[in-house]
Amino acid sequence: MKILIIEDEDKLAQSIFDYLKKEENMTCDMAGTYKEGLIKIEQFEYDCIILDISLPDGNGLNILNWLKEEKINTGVIVISAKNTTENKIEGLNLGADDYIAKPFHLSELNARVKSILRRRNFYGETTLTFDEIKIIPLEHQVFVNDSLLNLTPKEYNLLIYFMSNKNRVITKESLISHFWENDFEQTASYDLIYTHIKNLRHKIIEKGGKDYIRTVYGIGYKLSSLQ
Repeated sequence: MKILIIEDEDKLAQSIFDYLKKEENMTCDMAGTYKEGLIKIEQFEYDCIILDISLPDGNGLNILNWLKEEKINTGVIVISAKNTTENKIEGLNLGADDYIAKPFHLSELNARVKSILRRRNFYGETTLTFDEIKIIPLEHQVFVNDSLLNLTPKEYNLLIYFMSNKNRVITKESLISHFWENDFEQTASYDLIYTHIKNLRHKIIEKGGKDYIRTVYGIGYKLSSLQ
């Protein structure tokens, strides 16, 4: 999952970045200003935005308003030292999914991020199924024909991403943007994608599942039960 942290307090932003990457293996970007945040949203697709209200060059609530006007479907958690009912109501009315007051525990923020991702991608379902594949998001467990699959965090997140976009073609560029942006800048190679998808396919087939991850040559991949 790809997260954007729009926060001008460098120490807090870095703490959130490090925590989500370590605990959940999420891909995170950071923006320290209103302008930088807008530029990143225009350039990349994010699953969730962690948004501070008080930015040095603008009000974070205006970003919420812009997201609404542009019909950009991404989860948003507003974080702010302004813990007033009026601010909460304003943020939620503008389309925020959640509001958390500073200071907060990173574990609480993490739980709220995961809740939003589950709700937005899977409409609150506690069990996800795709033919013989079953995922229990709360426990980070994947089963194929009732056999537990031993996946790396990256493979698990890839499978979640495919299932939330089943029957849709996902470009290699989109996968790089979500999972390997920093690594790709260093290597400029799609080998990262090929290796992880190859391993994910192998593990599913090894448990008796079918190869549902179809290669769309020259473009990317699609999770589909149809040939």
